[in-house]
Amino acid sequence: MADVAERAGVSIATVSRALSGAPGVSEATRARIRSLAQDLSYTVSPDAARLARGSNGRVAVVTPDVAHWFYASMLDGIVTALHDSDLDVLLYEVQEERERRRFFDELPARRQVDALVLIALPISADEHRRLDLMGVPVVMAGGTLGEHPHVRIDDVAAGRQATAHLLAAGHERVAMINATGHWTLEYAAPSERLRGFTEALHDAGLEVDADLVVHQRWGSTGGAEGMSRLLSLTRPPTAVVAFSDEMAFGALRTLRRAAVPVPRAMSVVGIDDHALADVLDLTTVHQAVDEQGREAGRLVQQVVQDGGARSPYVTLPTQLVVRGTTGPPPRRLA
Repeated sequence: MADVAERAGVSIATVSRALSGAPGVSEATRARIRSLAQDLSYTVSPDAARLARGSNGRVAVVTPDVAHWFYASMLDGIVTALHDSDLDVLLYEVQEERERRRFFDELPARRQVDALVLIALPISADEHRRLDLMGVPVVMAGGTLGEHPHVRIDDVAAGRQATAHLLAAGHERVAMINATGHWTLEYAAPSERLRGFTEALHDAGLEVDADLVVHQRWGSTGGAEGMSRLLSLTRPPTAVVAFSDEMAFGALRTLRRAAVPVPRAMSVVGIDDHALADVLDLTTVHQAVDEQGREAGRLVQQVVQDGGARSPYVTLPTQLVVRGTTGPPPRRLA
């Protein structure tokens, strides 16, 4: 930097301001300094430039999983949105409970980032207070967190859409395979999608049969076991709403092994529109996970660079995608 300052006939401080983009330097002087710096193969340290601007230039993203398609798609959307910004991403995976406790106890990103993004991670009141100690904006992607900016879908509406589609086809004995998990804090999606299922039935003048709502561990195995329980009933359902596409995949496996034709004898609808849903011809409710990530990335840029988000609460729509696993109930196929 001293060489550049000597050749330009200016102070080292002026060179620093010119190369970091800081104000206080004329455009002509800035252009001359940058040209000399290029001739001398001088590059600015990103950390030094950020320090001069009073920012870290980093965003922490905390996710329960980096491999699962949902979290990976959300993360990809966030990174894509931040690609052309001056913000780098620090990634923290808190898959195990002990990793989660350590993150909130130690707050490793404190003083290192300008904002924090949580991907569909429910947190306790105490953890919320711990986050406030970081003193940086927090954005929730795939859920809500108090008054912090967020982007999400309406899970109640998704449950209603899936159920209403089956009711419109003429089904009256409609079941739901809902999700439970290993998490200690409750995710909102299972209760909200169940609420949508229940509301759709009530709107159709139908009561909820407790035997037709089963709760299984989240995943394809849980979906398979849930469908086995439903098939064992004296009066099985004619249609099933699965909490997620992955649970629907498991349900379809059970039906295939039991030689129950789909959709002629049983209709199945999922929620999410997993990449394999199209391959398996699964009727589902689509949510744009990658777009939620991009919206979260845009919110982060606004709160960091503009001091606040123009529309801090974003709810993206869901759409029913009708494929080959749903149809009318058996009695209507005469």
